[in-house]
Amino acid sequence: MIVLMGKLLTSEEVARGLEALDSWGIVESELIKVFKFGDYLEGIEFAGQCGKIAEEMNHHPDLLIQWRKVTVSISTHSAGGLTALDFEFANKIEG
Repeated sequence: MIVLMGKLLTSEEVARGLEALDSWGIVESELIKVFKFGDYLEGIEFAGQCGKIAEEMNHHPDLLIQWRKVTVSISTHSAGGLTALDFEFANKIEG
């Protein structure tokens, strides 16, 4: 099935997208995951990699960097919710 990147996903499409992702959830129309690390600098490096992917995709998540963890929150603000682009970003940072 082809889904346009700017089209809001249905609840069924969101559920299918979540099935392919480990430990991600939906909170207030955002795709969210907390990544845990052995130390603070590993989290900083991960956030930097997220930033590189975000620039390549021109799709920028919210990143909350804390001691030994980084929370990633993704949504397509211009569409007003979740689109296929959000799940594409999540899959890229999982890889």
